[in-house]
Amino acid sequence: MLGLWRTLNILPLLLILNLGGCASWFSDDSVDPAVHLVKVEVVRAKLLEQKFILHFRIDNPNDSDLTVRGMEYRIHLADMLLAEGEHEHWITVGPKSSAFYRIPIRTNLWPRVKEVVKMLKSPHQQVPYRLQGEMETGLFIAHYVHLERNGVIIPADLIPEHNR
Repeated sequence: MLGLWRTLNILPLLLILNLGGCASWFSDDSVDPAVHLVKVEVVRAKLLEQKFILHFRIDNPNDSDLTVRGMEYRIHLADMLLAEGEHEHWITVGPKSSAFYRIPIRTNLWPRVKEVVKMLKSPHQQVPYRLQGEMETGLFIAHYVHLERNGVIIPADLIPEHNR
């Protein structure tokens, strides 16, 4: 009977020691992907509604596939909030490669038209932008990659007459 008692006392200890190994099953030594806003495409610009497509390049530095589930975003032009929202679209980025991720957005810049006109007054002057958000990755267990990017756009690059 004493042997059975010792076995029952040792069993929880063995289970606890084995759980340390289980934690390594869920650890992930992968490096977060890099996300770059590479293009803002104007689809339609009417008085009360503007439609754009944001083109992102996602760089996967890891040796395994990266599954992207979606992205939550906030985009500011100078100090003005241009758009915010969520876009759910799944793509797979191969190991050590890049893929493009497109997000259609709609906004109404009419309430801030004075600020927009001021930014566009000199079409070759750079306008700072700020991208914030999270990208959801992972096939079975979600992993969130924090996004924080600053850059500039040149309005003339978005206006077809100036691209000639």
